[in-house]
Amino acid sequence: MNMYQQHIMEHYGRPSNYGEVKDCTHQHTDHNPLCGDEVTIQVRVEGEKIAAVGFTSIGCAISKASTSMLTEHINGKTVAEVKTLQNQDMMELLSIPISPSRVKCALLGLVAIKKALYGVENAKD
Repeated sequence: MNMYQQHIMEHYGRPSNYGEVKDCTHQHTDHNPLCGDEVTIQVRVEGEKIAAVGFTSIGCAISKASTSMLTEHINGKTVAEVKTLQNQDMMELLSIPISPSRVKCALLGLVAIKKALYGVENAKD
């Protein structure tokens, strides 16, 4: 199976939710030092839900496409639901086998969103 299947290339070429989120409440930038990928995730949390999510990135097709798919998946979900996402959930979103050397690329967005949401319960005024 070709690693860069059509859906990966579509998300890479035209990523969903690409760009900054106006009035974001949480943000985190993470990077993969092994290949130089960098992802910044921004979210606006309203109540318990993800009201808006966006990202910017520099990097390979896998990191950009997986983050694009992740943002589609989490938009409108509760913070608690997003925090329960696991590595395997990302692999299922990608729907292709990922070589061990590319796993960090595929998980970069998930790591960033979890770090962005860390402590959301304590952020309420």
